[in-house]
Amino acid sequence: MNKMVKVLIISVVLLIIVLGGLKYYYELNTRPVSSDGEQKSVKVEIQSGSTTSDIAKILKENNLIRDKNVFRIVSRIKGTEGKLKAGFYEFDSSMTPEEILNKLVVGGKDGETIKFTIPEGFTIEEIAEKLANENIINKDKFIDLTYDIEKFSKEYKFLNDIPEKMNMEGYLYPNTYQIYKDSTEYEIIKRMLDEFNNKYNEIIKNKEIPLDLSVYELITLASLVEREAKVDKDRNLVSSVIYNRLKIDMPLQIDATIQYALENRKEKLTYDDLEVDSIYNTYKNKGLPVGPICSPGIESINASLNPENTDYIFYVLKKDGSGEHFFTDDYNEFLKVKNGK
Repeated sequence: MNKMVKVLIISVVLLIIVLGGLKYYYELNTRPVSSDGEQKSVKVEIQSGSTTSDIAKILKENNLIRDKNVFRIVSRIKGTEGKLKAGFYEFDSSMTPEEILNKLVVGGKDGETIKFTIPEGFTIEEIAEKLANENIINKDKFIDLTYDIEKFSKEYKFLNDIPEKMNMEGYLYPNTYQIYKDSTEYEIIKRMLDEFNNKYNEIIKNKEIPLDLSVYELITLASLVEREAKVDKDRNLVSSVIYNRLKIDMPLQIDATIQYALENRKEKLTYDDLEVDSIYNTYKNKGLPVGPICSPGIESINASLNPENTDYIFYVLKKDGSGEHFFTDDYNEFLKVKNGK
């Protein structure tokens, strides 16, 4: 047997081994995740515009498929690319990738979901109160879960920045949500964290944050902008004032932090209110407060990442009813506007 024949035989044998291995891998990963008869039901939302790759990622994260790439291969073989429908689905872990794809082609459930809206600037307390009033959650259970950082931080790494004994204030993203009627408090919090994670990946991740703030500090600053700015055009300017004060180690003196520290918000603060004994009191404590004071929206987060380049260190609400603020670096000028002169 000459050398070329030996090489050919070896090549054929290796090819058979490789093909056999690929066949075994494919067959293994087209089996259900639960092959022992145990079924775990999982509810997922497939958002409009999701690609097969996006869907495979969601299914893998929810432990409904064994391998994302194999799922995509099955989709190509079945010719379901571009035919998978957005919607709400309930799968179980005994389903094969093919069975999941069949369900995705047909479409999700109808008539079994509800909507709720969380406005920008709401605190966790306000979110829980609103959802409880709409008979969606148990308020106490919801709030308790927001302190259980460990339960969520493995999936949402940004939560690891939260100091001990603090809750998820600032991370329950304000938006309109559609959920299953029987969604648990855990599932609702997870849905809101998913939305924050989307924004995090879109505009925060791998971005340079001014003053080298952590993500937690950035969200804290964004929450101040959210509560202070009344009109969109002021957000980047309010952000610049906060950064400028931080740079010169000047107390932020932000009324919104006092409102957060008080048991009940007031229409107008008194000088006694400014003396409230609280870690959130930015009149008494320099630097950012210990954590966010509300859930900021995308505009406030963007403004905190991109403050206007100014020398302003003062701002005051104009008295013309426009909702706009007057900005300056001159204290006397600030006092004149504040006093209506």
